[in-house]
Amino acid sequence: MTEILSEIAVTLSVWVLPVLLAVTLHEAAHGYAAWLCGDDTAQSRGRVTLNPLAHIDRFGTVLLPGLLLAVQAPFLFGYAKPVPINVARLRNPRRDMVVVAAAGPGANIVLALAAALLLHVLAWVPEAATTWVGQNLLNLFRLNLILAVFNLLPIPPLDGGRILTSLLPYPAAIRLAAMERYGLVLLVGLIFLLPFVGNQLGFQLNVFAWLVGMPAEWLARLVLTVAGHL
Repeated sequence: MTEILSEIAVTLSVWVLPVLLAVTLHEAAHGYAAWLCGDDTAQSRGRVTLNPLAHIDRFGTVLLPGLLLAVQAPFLFGYAKPVPINVARLRNPRRDMVVVAAAGPGANIVLALAAALLLHVLAWVPEAATTWVGQNLLNLFRLNLILAVFNLLPIPPLDGGRILTSLLPYPAAIRLAAMERYGLVLLVGLIFLLPFVGNQLGFQLNVFAWLVGMPAEWLARLVLTVAGHL
């Protein structure tokens, strides 16, 4: 039992900080972008902050990542409380909503780049802490790329869905926005139910790997190249 608890503690110690940084910066970036574009709703509610307590969602930030770690899932992601946006307050709603929606995934890509750059300084980290620091940085790198790509999927209520809704002609945008009420159910089906059914039938139906894993790997190579590792 002691060994199991020790393993859990070690695992959590290299994931807690990456998860908190990823979801906190993602949501704070949405709020900051909205503030710059004229909507101070998030700022007035204390959401334009790097304090993770303002953004933590008990299920999406704590239980979901913990569950995925517990079952040793091949991927890890989570989410924070959505930042409140009042589209009517944006100076140019359709244009500015693209900026606000893209700010979250953009922040994740910047964090991934920062993690990749910090890997260069591992040589100066005390030997006793090198493995722990390196694992935190690698997890920060991988998690942020997965979150960035996942959130850019063109499915409401994800950021990609909001971007696409803002870019489409008005009639098509209305129809896509109407899908938001079913978006979460669709995502759960794609990520969890479809692979489970596929396994029962002897088929490989890991849609998450196709739609997120492969683009994230391409993006990882690009970021590593920019950071001077490739």
